[in-house]
Amino acid sequence: MNFLRGVMGGQSAGPQHTEAETIQKLCDRVASSTLLDDRRDAVRALKSLSKKYRLEVGIQAMEHLIRVLQTDRSDSEIIGYALDTLYNIISNDEEEEVEENSTRQSEDLGSQFTEIFIKQQENVTLLLSLLEEFDFHVRWPGVKLLTSLLKQLGPQVQQIILVSPMGVSRLMDLLADSREVIRNDGVLLLQALTRSNGAIQKIVAFENAFERLLDIITEEGNSDGGIVVEDCLILLQNLLKNNNSNQNFFKEGSYIQRMKPWFEVGDENSGWSAQKVTNLHLMLQLVRVLVSPNNPPGATSSCQKAMFQCGLLQQLCTILMATGVPADILTETINTVSEVIRGCQVNQDYFASVNAPSNPPRPAIVVLLMSMVNERQPFVLRCAVLYCFQCFLYKNQKGQGEIVSTLLPSTIDATGNTVSAGQLLCGGLFSTDSLSNWCAAVALAHALQENATQKEQLLRVQLATSIGNPPVSLLQQCTNILSQGDKINRRGSKIQTRVGLLMLLCTWLSNCPIAVTHFLHNSANVPFLTGQIAENLGEEEQLVQGLCALLLGISIYFNDNSLETYMKEKLKQLIEKRIGKENFIEKLGFISKHELYSRASQKPQPNFPSPEYMIFDHEFTKLVKELEGVITKAIYKSSEEDKKEEEVKKTLEQHDSIVTHYKNMIREQDLQLEELKQQISTLKCQNEQLQTAVTQQVSQIQQHKDQYNLLKVQLGKDSQHQGLYSDGAQMNGVQPEEISRLREEIEELKSNRELLQSQLAEKDSLIENLKSSQPSPGTNEQSSATAGDSEQIAELKQELATLKSQLNSQSMEIAKLQTEKQELLQKTEAFVKSAPVPGESETVIATKTTDVEGRLSALLQETKELKVGLNEIKALSEERTAIKEQLDSSNSTIAILQNEKNKLEVDIIDAKREQDDLLVLLADQDQKIFSLKNKLKELGHPVEEEDELESGDQDDEDDEDEDDGKEQGHI
Repeated sequence: MNFLRGVMGGQSAGPQHTEAETIQKLCDRVASSTLLDDRRDAVRALKSLSKKYRLEVGIQAMEHLIRVLQTDRSDSEIIGYALDTLYNIISNDEEEEVEENSTRQSEDLGSQFTEIFIKQQENVTLLLSLLEEFDFHVRWPGVKLLTSLLKQLGPQVQQIILVSPMGVSRLMDLLADSREVIRNDGVLLLQALTRSNGAIQKIVAFENAFERLLDIITEEGNSDGGIVVEDCLILLQNLLKNNNSNQNFFKEGSYIQRMKPWFEVGDENSGWSAQKVTNLHLMLQLVRVLVSPNNPPGATSSCQKAMFQCGLLQQLCTILMATGVPADILTETINTVSEVIRGCQVNQDYFASVNAPSNPPRPAIVVLLMSMVNERQPFVLRCAVLYCFQCFLYKNQKGQGEIVSTLLPSTIDATGNTVSAGQLLCGGLFSTDSLSNWCAAVALAHALQENATQKEQLLRVQLATSIGNPPVSLLQQCTNILSQGDKINRRGSKIQTRVGLLMLLCTWLSNCPIAVTHFLHNSANVPFLTGQIAENLGEEEQLVQGLCALLLGISIYFNDNSLETYMKEKLKQLIEKRIGKENFIEKLGFISKHELYSRASQKPQPNFPSPEYMIFDHEFTKLVKELEGVITKAIYKSSEEDKKEEEVKKTLEQHDSIVTHYKNMIREQDLQLEELKQQISTLKCQNEQLQTAVTQQVSQIQQHKDQYNLLKVQLGKDSQHQGLYSDGAQMNGVQPEEISRLREEIEELKSNRELLQSQLAEKDSLIENLKSSQPSPGTNEQSSATAGDSEQIAELKQELATLKSQLNSQSMEIAKLQTEKQELLQKTEAFVKSAPVPGESETVIATKTTDVEGRLSALLQETKELKVGLNEIKALSEERTAIKEQLDSSNSTIAILQNEKNKLEVDIIDAKREQDDLLVLLADQDQKIFSLKNKLKELGHPVEEEDELESGDQDDEDDEDEDDGKEQGHI
């Protein structure tokens, strides 16, 4: 602390001596007092003195305050006072010091006290731990103190926080604090923390900072929000600028889509406050950070595509074409749109389709070019439009062709109702405003950049300079204006017009021998260039001399010697005679040595403080760097070297043509080989499919064979069973089950017979009683009784007659049944002999047969039921008929299966034929491939032997497949 004592020694020792003693006493109370209240009062008193007596409090009390932070953490009030006191000591935010010397001294004090505080890294770690306290009186002063430390010695404090465990994560919690004061100061703290430190930027980004910041911006009202939105946007810029990892994370997290609502500015009459302009300006800058040309091309391209897909580019174009937009916002919007479309074909095509809301509608490009060539527009706006036009044409040959086509005679509107982009460029190129000349020349040069086709097309452009005179070409008109020099009175820089035209001509003639021939065809051009280069002019004209030397060098280097008067060798001799090679090279070096050359080569955006500095174009500086060395070599080369170089060039061209021819041939052969390989693969697939189909058909045939054999066996068994069944039925007439049923019926017939016999006996006894009781004739009563009895007797006789007739009929039926019984007995005996019943002997069967004979004589009424048995036998015969029909249907099914088998065999034969044809085709293709490989070997192209082995293996596999197919065909 010796330097602090020195500072104190330099101050007046009057009234401050008493304050120093007071501060010393307070420090003693803080250090020695045992009561917390006494220490708290002492720290509060130090806080009140720290603003006015910053040096004294800092020297004497800093160590005691740090000790308070370590020991009294349980009391939030004393911690808050200590943090406030330290903040007052370290911070340079006080604005009371007016004098410059005192301000510088205050800044020195802040950095010195900060150095003392962070010398012990534990102090910063202690401060980070205090930020975890939720108490407002602890957290808020802690945030302010840490922010002040970062402002004073940012890199050192950043490093300490970076190595502290969970240091950055603790600070990220401040964004989630519900108290806006702490949250807003937390944003300021993160701004200072993330400044110029990529490691901390990545940690903060992966701690979900993008999500939280975008939420805050949305809550605050996007562009209509206050200064909090501005602070969040600055923090987002810190996280994204020159940090490819965070940019990729921002894009992958779909945060670009959340930027679209920022640019929905609403009604044009809603007003543009200063804060809204600032916010929108920062939002546009944030978009430009994502699509900056300094970023890796892949990252920029992906962000550009995402902005088009989410509608952000469309929203920016809406602001671009809107009315009432402030000039600085419009300028920044044009610059933003420029970088969003730069090098992205999809975005460039969309921008070409945008129309301004006018009547009739005009393309946005035309409206912007009108602003560029209008000298009444602000300079920064004209620079922005030029940058937009350059970005629209960057790597956009389609757009270049559209711009050049507006200058060609076939596309010019004869009515003059509409103004095209080409007409505006020509108008700016030949106006009296030097800045318009330069901008139009540079814009037209970008329409020719790396596009030989458009360079040749632009040679067709004819201009009508005045009434009655024939039209002249655009190239001739440019050289005419260039030769006039300062004769035309122009507004602005003296050399700006000539520099612009020379840059246009150099771009036009480079890599275009036809344009060089047209330029040299005008006999006045070469003398003009040599005269300009040979003169000794002032420093201002040296740049023009250097550009003339470059143009003449391009005319030599890209000369195809089609003009005898201006062949390469003659032009070099002319330079050597009139200028001198050394002098020519010296004048050529004036371009790259110019102070504005290096500035223009740094970035593509034309950003100049004033029109006088608008001399070089970024793309032109690349061209100069590319051509300066080759032109120098071309000037010093002799004619013999040129001839050798020409021969070498011709040889190389021939070699290149031969190589190109062979490359094309090899490419075609590769394509043919690819096609053949594809055909082979398809044929293999077809072959495999056919083989699988044949395998399936063979399996199906085998299944049908198995089914056929199974049906054949089943039908054989059924026929045998049917034969045995029919034979048994013919032998006995009935089955054993029928015999048991017939026995039961015989028992029933027997009972019925006995009942009829008993009834007949009763009738006979009644007749006998009536005969024995007949009276003699005597009385009337007896006669009447006899008459009544005679009637009853007549009735009985009649019944008797009916009974006798019934008996006779039954006896006839019994006789028939007896004959049938004899036949049944014969059949039964034959059945018993053929199939004897277990457990019964022949004697038993004979006994039962005898019983059956006795019982059959009594059967009368139940004979009809025996006929039912005959009906059942008929049903069995019908079942036999049905079985025969089923057998016939099985035979028909077998015939159908046999037909299907024949068809499948025919299909197999056809498939084998197709397979043989495919094998022949594959053999032809292998022969073709072999011949092509021989040709490649003859041409010197190496051919690997593995391909031949693979083809040989493939032939072997095909032969094996063919043999397998033949075996399956024989099966």
